[in-house]
Amino acid sequence: MKKFFLVSALLLGTLAASAQYMPGKPRKKYAFPKKDEESPYVLNVTKNTDEDAEVEACVTRVAYRPYSELLTEINELKRMNNWADTTYQRRFQQLPAGGQLTVTMYRRGAQNADPAYLSLVAKTKEGKEVLNLQELPGGQGRFWNRDLYMSKRAVPFTKTDAPQDIFLTINDAKTKQNFEYIIKAQ
Repeated sequence: MKKFFLVSALLLGTLAASAQYMPGKPRKKYAFPKKDEESPYVLNVTKNTDEDAEVEACVTRVAYRPYSELLTEINELKRMNNWADTTYQRRFQQLPAGGQLTVTMYRRGAQNADPAYLSLVAKTKEGKEVLNLQELPGGQGRFWNRDLYMSKRAVPFTKTDAPQDIFLTINDAKTKQNFEYIIKAQ
């Protein structure tokens, strides 16, 4: 009888653990896109930063920095650090014309936090494709806290003709989920 209870408790424990992580389960969406706390240019369409997502250990965040903000940063760094002109010119030439996207993912296990599982597609309101990356540069995630691992990648964004809303979809091949955002491109 003790063995029966032990086996049933073990079986229920494994079922409960596997129920938390269900690949292919679509993400819930907000009724109205929610402004991101960390990046004022990003609106979250899918609910992926709440407590449920942290319990599932499947959080993906996007931050956007426009060209003007990046230029201001290197000008201030030049002033504070007394950079030589060659250092400033090198940094200036590396600035992406459309700004920079930073994709951060939190997953359970270092092998699951590999950004190579992510693909990005950005489209305008008319449906014109602005950015299409089949996969981000790969690598293991680094330990972040408890049992989560974090990977962060910076992606140069393409320049738009005028300030407009760009609809960004990130597809995770490992979890088979889509994360949707609206980027207020400058």
